[in-house]
Amino acid sequence: MEMETRKVAFYTLGCKLNFSETSAIGRQFEERGFRKVAFEDAADIYVINTCSVTDHADRKCRKVVKEALRHNPEAFVTIVGCYAQLKPQEIAEIPGVHAVLGAAEKFQLVDILAGFEKPAAGQPGQVYASPISEATEFHAAHSYGDRTRTFLKVQDGCDYSCSFCTIPLARGSSRSDSVQSVVARVQQLAETGVKEIVLTGVNLGDFGLQGPERERKEDFYDLVRALDEVTGIRRFRISSCEPNLLTDDIIRFVAGSKRFAPHFHIPLQSGSDKILGLMRRRYRRQLYADRVALIKQVMPHACIGVDVIVGFPGETAADFLETYQFLNDLDISYLHVFPYSERENTLAPTLPGRVQDRHRHERTTQLRGLSEKKKRFFYEQHVGLETEVLFEDDVTNGQMEGFTPNYIRVAAKYDPLLVGEMKTLRLVAVNPQNLMEAEEMGAEMLHH
Repeated sequence: MEMETRKVAFYTLGCKLNFSETSAIGRQFEERGFRKVAFEDAADIYVINTCSVTDHADRKCRKVVKEALRHNPEAFVTIVGCYAQLKPQEIAEIPGVHAVLGAAEKFQLVDILAGFEKPAAGQPGQVYASPISEATEFHAAHSYGDRTRTFLKVQDGCDYSCSFCTIPLARGSSRSDSVQSVVARVQQLAETGVKEIVLTGVNLGDFGLQGPERERKEDFYDLVRALDEVTGIRRFRISSCEPNLLTDDIIRFVAGSKRFAPHFHIPLQSGSDKILGLMRRRYRRQLYADRVALIKQVMPHACIGVDVIVGFPGETAADFLETYQFLNDLDISYLHVFPYSERENTLAPTLPGRVQDRHRHERTTQLRGLSEKKKRFFYEQHVGLETEVLFEDDVTNGQMEGFTPNYIRVAAKYDPLLVGEMKTLRLVAVNPQNLMEAEEMGAEMLHH
């Protein structure tokens, strides 16, 4: 088959950062004359971008490989991403996997695998994974064409050593783009019609480390201020920022900003200082409460999302209750709740006080219930408000969805003219699916 007619398909597991990197790798293929197709279409090459944070990484990887080969049994299958860096040899043994690329290699995939030659029958996949210490370059990435919003990677890697986390092992040390380079990329995206950009990174607030010496010449506050001046973009969103790095300066700037959305996602992980210590987090609950209080003081409408891990080793029923009460009392909008799961080569599994799986499950269910209540209360506070909604291109049962600046998900009747558009609407009611219903201003008049 001629190289230029080859078709490539992608599947992404995990976070928004992975989505942006899959898009960047996809563009490299297209620049070489490959044609990008949907995963369910028969492709000649499948690239599966994996995650080490979500549970059952091995099982998910195997399942996606099997699906790819169901669509085309002759296809070449390559695995990249965090799980590929952590367990390259194991993944290479999965039937149907032809190549595994680590963190330093994934952005050279098209060059490394130039001929896409399969190993001999019965042989494991080829592994190209250098030690994580060699992943020192920053590779720019953004998602485009997949969603109305673009996920823009500005930072990679992490220098923190939380006791439950494998990300430093999978992605390496913290490193960043420069403010000047990010601004240039944002201006290019603005010219393509992108209206909202979500800034992503592994440890986004640590933005600014560059070069072989990893000097800090700039910081995240510098980036936020520079981006606020880029006229072509209507809305920026900060994806997730550690509470100790989300400074008062950043919060106050966003409050008066022209383009930054009043929406923060701030990982907490536990509302117990004892557990935060065991997790090796770099703050305690009082700092977290102070951040939330300041955000709500300067931006009463702000949406605040929270990551929580339950069932961490040593977490007693009393510790969990402390977390539950802390979250119940906080003026937050929703939770992402994860039952703790053991990760190889981390400190946490060696700690005493393993929590039984059924307790992990019960605690997860309780906090997810609290999240639903928090979210509904947050939505109901905004009924009657007039606000801008940016509509996505996902359509389900004749309904389309969009987001307000403060991340309220709005449902509306499908209208092709609304896709990718900003529309000022009035929020009227929260429906049984916990989506906000909206109408055009003066719509009551139109109905008469």
